[in-house]
Amino acid sequence: MNSIAVKLTNLSKSYGKHNAVPNLNLEVKKGELFGFLGPNGAGKTTTIKMITGLLEPSSGTAEVNGIDIWKKPIEGKKKIAYVPDQPNVYPKLTGWDYLNFVGSVFRIPKDQFQSKAKELLQIFNLTDQADDLIESYSHGMKQKIAICGALISDPDVLFLDEPTVGLDPKSARSLKNLLRELCDNGMTAFVSTHILEIAEQMCDRVGIILDGNIIALGTMDELRSGNGNADQSLEDIFLELTGDEDQQALIKEISDNGDDKW
Repeated sequence: MNSIAVKLTNLSKSYGKHNAVPNLNLEVKKGELFGFLGPNGAGKTTTIKMITGLLEPSSGTAEVNGIDIWKKPIEGKKKIAYVPDQPNVYPKLTGWDYLNFVGSVFRIPKDQFQSKAKELLQIFNLTDQADDLIESYSHGMKQKIAICGALISDPDVLFLDEPTVGLDPKSARSLKNLLRELCDNGMTAFVSTHILEIAEQMCDRVGIILDGNIIALGTMDELRSGNGNADQSLEDIFLELTGDEDQQALIKEISDNGDDKW
């Protein structure tokens, strides 16, 4: 039995002479909650779009549960769900209509759909707004209905790009707890986030990408061990590896100088 949920082999994306992602190799195990981290422009969203079939690679392969997403797109997309950083949901549908549409696309039996939809709406406190038009939703509510839509089909692999942006603290915690439970029950989550504290708390493994290359990969203990400091936070490791540590030191110096003037 294949225990690999996501396998990237020499996956590349070029725009003219610019290599956005050069020859990326990565494996994510089934049931893993994987954190995909990197500064702006590092290649996170480009990579996720190639794996989910939204952006064609220049070369290499992206497999989900052993299925090449570009050679067998329909078969592969039946296994996955994707929530982008900006939730693009149909504004003229109600929340319930949107979930019903997603359920019909995946041909979910009516009874199964009804119970699953009600459960997800309750988890994210959307039950009372389910019959309202999505155009009346706040950004956070749109994010939550998009997450509900992604989970309605019980995907084998869930891709989330900055999922907590716009979520209130209660909803963010609900999402963290739900992802942990789903992964413990066999689903795989591939999560891109800028909130390093969340990644440190909930992810089984973390991959840090810079200029399209994986520069660190492992559990928190492995990352700390590789960096030679058992007490480091993920934020410390991230800033050190991506070169942002110097920028933070400069900001502190400017701030300190400003304090002296006052």
